[in-house]
Amino acid sequence: MKILIDNGHDRETPGKCSPDGHFKEYQYTREIAVAVVAYLEYRGYDAQLLVPEFEDIPLKERVKSVNRWCDKLGRENVTLVSVHVDAAGSDGQWHEATGWSCYTCPGQTKSDHLATALYRAAEKYLPGHKLRTDYSDGDPDKEASFYLLKYTRCAAALTENGFQDSKESLAFLESPDGKKAIVRLHVAGILNYLYG
Repeated sequence: MKILIDNGHDRETPGKCSPDGHFKEYQYTREIAVAVVAYLEYRGYDAQLLVPEFEDIPLKERVKSVNRWCDKLGRENVTLVSVHVDAAGSDGQWHEATGWSCYTCPGQTKSDHLATALYRAAEKYLPGHKLRTDYSDGDPDKEASFYLLKYTRCAAALTENGFQDSKESLAFLESPDGKKAIVRLHVAGILNYLYG
């Protein structure tokens, strides 16, 4: 199984930061993605960063890269998780939103099983934290036609790990315990999906 970990956005993507500018989504998600890959590789899994480059690789190119692996290995042998940090507004102000969520594209696919496995891991590693869910179709994940999810051919999920415009969220996300929890939930969720 090829496990691809995508860090959300890169340093050239505008507006992906805390209102005071100290937290940068690309830095945080890359740190988490690198740690997830390292942990999976240490345990013997074939994991890699989808975007090892530091520039902002367009979504179209990211999709092509994923689908090349699908062509080479078979779509059932590739898994993609894209790591992000949410924002409650686009006004450059602080907000009070908190919580963790996971997205798949609309419809019932293997991606829903991946997202459910990630939610189960989030329940374990984020006790006391809000999990943002949508059970309208029978499972906890939210659905959106995000380009990376819509056009990749393998099981794919996108996680939103707290809010970059919430001081409460950032206090947890930037703490050593918070980073460890976010890494562990991704690793556990992926392994739960593979073996559940």
